[in-house]
Amino acid sequence: MAAGSVPATPILNAPHGLSGHLVGFVEALRARGIAVGPSETVDAGRVVSVLDLMDREVLREGLACALLRRTTHRSTFDGLFDLWFPAALGARSGTPDDIEIPRTPTGEIDMPALRGLLATLLSREDSAQQLEMIAAQLVEQLGQYESSRGPSFSAYRTLREVQPEILLARILQGLGAGPDTSEFDTEVARRTGRARIAGFRAIVEAETHRRVAENIGRERVASYAVARQAEDVDFLRASETELAEMRRSTQRLARILASRLAVRRRHARRGEIDLRKTLRKSMSTGGVPIDLVNRKPRPGRPELVLLCDVSGSVAGFSNFTLLLVNALREQFSRVRIFAFVDRTDEVTRFFDPNTQLDKAMARIFTEGKVVGLDGHSDYGHALTGFATNWPDAVTARSSLLILGDARTNYRDPRLDTLRQLVQTAKHAHWLNPEKESNWGSGDSAADKYREVIEMHECRSAKQLTAVVSRLLPV
Repeated sequence: MAAGSVPATPILNAPHGLSGHLVGFVEALRARGIAVGPSETVDAGRVVSVLDLMDREVLREGLACALLRRTTHRSTFDGLFDLWFPAALGARSGTPDDIEIPRTPTGEIDMPALRGLLATLLSREDSAQQLEMIAAQLVEQLGQYESSRGPSFSAYRTLREVQPEILLARILQGLGAGPDTSEFDTEVARRTGRARIAGFRAIVEAETHRRVAENIGRERVASYAVARQAEDVDFLRASETELAEMRRSTQRLARILASRLAVRRRHARRGEIDLRKTLRKSMSTGGVPIDLVNRKPRPGRPELVLLCDVSGSVAGFSNFTLLLVNALREQFSRVRIFAFVDRTDEVTRFFDPNTQLDKAMARIFTEGKVVGLDGHSDYGHALTGFATNWPDAVTARSSLLILGDARTNYRDPRLDTLRQLVQTAKHAHWLNPEKESNWGSGDSAADKYREVIEMHECRSAKQLTAVVSRLLPV
């Protein structure tokens, strides 16, 4: 179907009707980590029944209001909305205000004229619709290629030909930035120009995803093209942007963990059930244990000892976990943090309630003694140094958490040292950011360590939060 300037109604691509299409959209949101319950789904159905389906942006905002609970979900919602409620079906034919790609007399695309047109449009605030139509034509004519499945589309091929980044100087001129403009106004214009170039790239990518989804299915495109929730990002594969988003979510996750610990602590105040006294007291009721007798609870908050691999291979996981534990310091009577690469050093002094993680990590590597001769992870040497230099760190009241992927670079894992630490500690757990199926592969000693200490897979912030909330003692 050629949609032109009129959006395609969702019903045209919904074999199960609009209600079934909406349910499929909700299921896609859930698959990407957005919690949408039955009540929100019903509200979304009511929203769809009263809005004009031909006004796509109104529909977008209406569904967002009905389905989303947190602003951090918006980017994922928008990506899925563009796939489930596309702006058009197939190639677009109409062009508002007769906007067309400039061509040479021979019929080829005139790149200099095209870049001039884009610079003009990007310097205006009311050109969103024209940019969308230009992007659609560019994807159709520059981004199309033949794949094993037939015709497909590539945003990279499209943008490689256009190179919108080289248009910044022209956009600044269109925004009024010149030699006589103040430095502040020039910087504002520069940031505006860069943001609009990034916005045009996003338009091209969205158009590419729409066209590809028609060939291979929107579910498959959503699996790689839609932004993931920060809590679901794999620590070992996260980009810098995703890691920054995870750090921003640390305080919220820390509040969740703190509330869970507080609930468990309230329940623990009653103490465990004393089975012997309960059965003895039940003799007065014919052996029926009507009144339960609890043991006297042991007061006091536990101690936490953190032994953390800060090498580059697990830096994202370690940094996030350190930040999370630092936010939970008030939940423990004492927290001691030790870091290592191939040597161990106590780094508790670098962390306080107001610590910025990047500064703390920089101090660990500049002031701490965590790197020895070659700077490659050596868990055996690190464990031995920890047990030798800080013999009083782990006691019978301590909960020991070890963070790392257990990749020893084929060196002695020193299992006896770890066994002694585990036997001394009240609780001992190992958090591993690798897939459990990879434990023991290559230079990984995880399969050996897990025979000595309980090891848990923690590949994402969501997984880490669930494991920590279950393991941390009260």
